[in-house]
Amino acid sequence: MRILAINWRDMKHPEAGGAEVHLHEILVHLSRWGHEVVEMTSGFPGCSGEDEIDGVRIIRAGHWFDANFTLPLAARRYLRDNQCDVIIEDINKLPFFMPLWTKIPVVGVIPHLFGTTVFREANWLIGSYVVIMEKLLPLVFRKNRFIVISPSTADDLAARGIERKRIDVVLCGLDHERYRNLSLKRFDRPTIVHLGRLRKYKSVEVVMRAMETVTEKIPGARLVIVGDGPYRGELEKEAAKLDLGDAIEFKGYMEHDRLVEFLNRVHLLFNPSPKEGWGLTVVEANACGVPGVASDRPGLRDSVIDGTTGFLVPYGDSSAFADKAVRILGDEKLWKRMSDDSLERVRGLTWERCARETEELLLELTGRNE
Repeated sequence: MRILAINWRDMKHPEAGGAEVHLHEILVHLSRWGHEVVEMTSGFPGCSGEDEIDGVRIIRAGHWFDANFTLPLAARRYLRDNQCDVIIEDINKLPFFMPLWTKIPVVGVIPHLFGTTVFREANWLIGSYVVIMEKLLPLVFRKNRFIVISPSTADDLAARGIERKRIDVVLCGLDHERYRNLSLKRFDRPTIVHLGRLRKYKSVEVVMRAMETVTEKIPGARLVIVGDGPYRGELEKEAAKLDLGDAIEFKGYMEHDRLVEFLNRVHLLFNPSPKEGWGLTVVEANACGVPGVASDRPGLRDSVIDGTTGFLVPYGDSSAFADKAVRILGDEKLWKRMSDDSLERVRGLTWERCARETEELLLELTGRNE
């Protein structure tokens, strides 16, 4: 197949995250299996107009702030001179509405939709724009198929009026060569990690406040915040107000090899987000033998198996996060069982399976599955 994928960012973008990893892994596998793959993304300072990443040709146009306008135009120009069998539109942030621009089959790939959660991060003007654009999805994509990364996202789409028969759930994979159990000794000090980009809507302050109770009941416990982002300054101010000393530590960005070693030494992961597409950081930690405590919200309730690989708690409830953390950290047998169950849970989560399931749908749409 000749495949054109349209995405906000490629893997070399400084702010590439889990959504970019997801699409990139699919495209890389499709390319390895003999399909012709081109990914069109927005540019960033210092980037080149064309590139190649792991066998995938990259074409960049526009900027992050105008990508939903510039990329459809760039795709239309590309399609005038190049044949294409199917288009993958990664709907992450704002849709590009490619069905309006072409008669070529378009598949929408959706990690998750923001809905009103966007107002936790953006002002009312930008937030309203995102909500309106998302509301147009059932109209513009009225005949198209969707690939979503969790049952929660499938429920969200169905609630917006998209027929279930047009929604395929394809769970994310995991880089098992990178995220794996190294059998290292855990830190002597009970260590909880929060992993991810620091944005306001991620609600990291919820688990920071939980540390007041955790440190009272588990002496020496600490929360290490790994990652960087625009909200770090505010979180550091909040940490200073809590006055818990070195019980809250900001590590910033961590290179992959160092991160995996670090995850193999911590005891627990916190994820207090109000909404995720899947919760990739949860299963990355699971692959290193780390159970998690997370918000009982879309995406996270798919990645955390409650009572098995960790616990789910009400969103925004610092006391509940503290209680579950104390329960796991204070019970060696419980921690060991959840650690073992976490390692077992991730075995079937491979990128090859994810890409194969995606390929099957693309072959069906192009009439090549016989």
